Amino acid sequence: MPVAPMAPEAPPPLPNRLLIPFASASAPECLAVLNGLRLPNLQALLAELAPATTDTGDDHSLSLPHERALARAQGLVKADGSACEDGQIPWAAAASADPTTPQAWFSPCHFQIGTDHVSLLPGDQIGLTDEDARGLFDAFAPYCAEDGITLRFESATRWHASGEPLRGIACASLDRVSGRPVDGWMPQSPANPTGSQLLKRLQSEAQMLFYTHPVHDARTARGLLPVNGFWVSGAGALETPTPLQPAPTVPDTLRQAALRADWAAWQQAWAQLDATAIKALLEAARRGEPVTLTLCGERGAQTWVNAPRGAGPRLGRLFKNLLGTPPAWKALETL
Repeated sequence: MPVAPMAPEAPPPLPNRLLIPFASASAPECLAVLNGLRLPNLQALLAELAPATTDTGDDHSLSLPHERALARAQGLVKADGSACEDGQIPWAAAASADPTTPQAWFSPCHFQIGTDHVSLLPGDQIGLTDEDARGLFDAFAPYCAEDGITLRFESATRWHASGEPLRGIACASLDRVSGRPVDGWMPQSPANPTGSQLLKRLQSEAQMLFYTHPVHDARTARGLLPVNGFWVSGAGALETPTPLQPAPTVPDTLRQAALRADWAAWQQAWAQLDATAIKALLEAARRGEPVTLTLCGERGAQTWVNAPRGAGPRLGRLFKNLLGTPPAWKALETL
């Protein structure tokens, strides 16, 4: 059996560049606790920096602001240098050895059927093990192969897919749909209607296949939610082979808490970040080192960089200190 080429290793993160996903969130419960955050290091850091780029969006975009920011930082753009279309950042292809081949991630999940909507719980929230996932993968891979999609087991919660049907597919990221109704987020693309229809059919086939698979009964007997489908994300291909650029440091603690809607843990994660990564960035800025901070919510993102160091900017910071710097949560509120 031929050995698949290994994907290139991503370059190490750049020092003094910090990109924070889910620094704020749209859930009313999150907005209710924002003004209770006490983030002295973040407040001091924002006083040292100057706003640079702003990414303004809404809650309905397929790609989240932190994904758009990370794509720009790593050079995932079109051949003409413009940004990828919404929902078409080719994450799976970019991480592979052949990024010009259309690829995607298939994430096994549980679709919770309610009275008026269907919501999604990803594999890591339903305790999906390698053993259970492998059994479902082995049963499902031949169905994909019949439709020109090669499936490779990457982990229990993410399977790698490649094939021409995945070209030009616009899909919502898993972070966007986790714990939410999925009715308006199903993969689609006017540029590839055949591929969209094929994916919808594969999702229906997976639902029936997984329901009759022994893993279904074994999980329900253990009191676990069954896997009854998969979600497509990170689909597409790069127009030209482009190596990934070094990424900022991307802490995951706020994201994990937000996706579980655990706002007490989210508050604790912010306090920990403020005392560690944010404090280190503040110290670097005060030493005169170049720093970049990007805070991302569910609608938009804001990037700050070092403020100019001349007499005028110093005077501006003096007045800012005399008048009082707005609390850090005010900056988060706009995301």
